[in-house]
Amino acid sequence: MRNSGERIQASRRAAEQRGRASETLASLFLMAKGYRILARRLRNPLGEIDLIALAPFGPVCFVEVKAREIERNAAESVGAQQFARIARAAQSWLAKRPNLAKRGARYDVVTVGKDRFPKHYRDAWRPGFDS
Repeated sequence: MRNSGERIQASRRAAEQRGRASETLASLFLMAKGYRILARRLRNPLGEIDLIALAPFGPVCFVEVKAREIERNAAESVGAQQFARIARAAQSWLAKRPNLAKRGARYDVVTVGKDRFPKHYRDAWRPGFDS
């Protein structure tokens, strides 16, 4: 029988695996739509971004991937603090890539629900505005 620490650790590992699988599915989904994936699981001191993708003939998209049993729960689970961290990390990333920064930026959300295709919310929010 496992102790509570082992159960928590196993639960975290399972959540990490679900997150990685959801990000892979979201990447494949966006690529099928013509997006080019530039980075995955970007982490820096300012924040973290699940996916960075280049829209066909469009801007650089900073994508938050959310996986939940119920799609609506996934879309609603991204909060203002998380948006702020993503925006800070995105600004830092773009500052080092002026050629890409010229294309502009967009903030998207891809939700992944059980036994369903992912759903892509383009321009889901904008920094500086309430979401």
